[in-house]
Amino acid sequence: MSDQGYSNRDHAVDPNRDHAVDPNRDHAVDPNRDQNGDGRPALRVDVFTIFPELIESFANTSIIGRARQRALLKVNVHDPRDMTSDTHRTVDDAPFGGGAGMVMTPEPIFRAVEATEPPRPLLLLSPGGRRFDQRWAEELAEGGGFSLICGRYEGVDDRVRRELADGELSIGDVVLAGGEVAAMVVIEAVGRLVPGVLGNRNSIGDESFADGLLEYPQYTRPAVFRGSKVPDVLLSGDHGRIGRWRRGMALARTLQRRPDLIECKGGLDGEDRAVLDEFGIEYD
Repeated sequence: MSDQGYSNRDHAVDPNRDHAVDPNRDHAVDPNRDQNGDGRPALRVDVFTIFPELIESFANTSIIGRARQRALLKVNVHDPRDMTSDTHRTVDDAPFGGGAGMVMTPEPIFRAVEATEPPRPLLLLSPGGRRFDQRWAEELAEGGGFSLICGRYEGVDDRVRRELADGELSIGDVVLAGGEVAAMVVIEAVGRLVPGVLGNRNSIGDESFADGLLEYPQYTRPAVFRGSKVPDVLLSGDHGRIGRWRRGMALARTLQRRPDLIECKGGLDGEDRAVLDEFGIEYD
């Protein structure tokens, strides 16, 4: 992206605003806190990356930053460069057999993991891994912690995958410059499921994929915007009917956009069909 899209106008990010964690303020994150005020152990996430500032900046902001402040989530970042012994802190080398680009060497990653004894599973972020989804996020949130290895360059020496990692994780069929952005996706998806991280726990159950469906459409004030009206049912005060309408809209949206999710749940059952019929939603 060109720099002409940024300026010093009022909408620019102010690092001193309270939506980010300021490490110089009294509520700064204490990385050594393993329990929150309720005595619950924090979910621990360790990330191995040669760009630790990317993960730290993300993990100190918004929902995840507040979760760290409250010791609901503990994010530890480790730089494999710290485990090198040469002046240039080298973590990559040319691939055997030739080819373009460089490959991350195994020793700094192995040494970083062995020095920290991170929580397991230890997952290598890789396009060849298991596709990350909401169910997997829920599984990780219910455990005591997990760890992520971020690759860079043309990839990571395969001995890291074979002999160190417990598995591989992919966020989709896209090519990234490294695993850091993927790590942020995983941390946020899992972290927000930890009890206490979100203010309204009920909102989790209404979200896309929470019950195998896409989320129903949402509306807020005004009730009429440029001639476009909010559906009457949402203004009726009949919460039972509102709940059925939302279920119907979630089913309709999923049928239209992600029919594979309907197939995964075994198709439409009798209750689903009744809700769709109630609101005149066509289906096959």
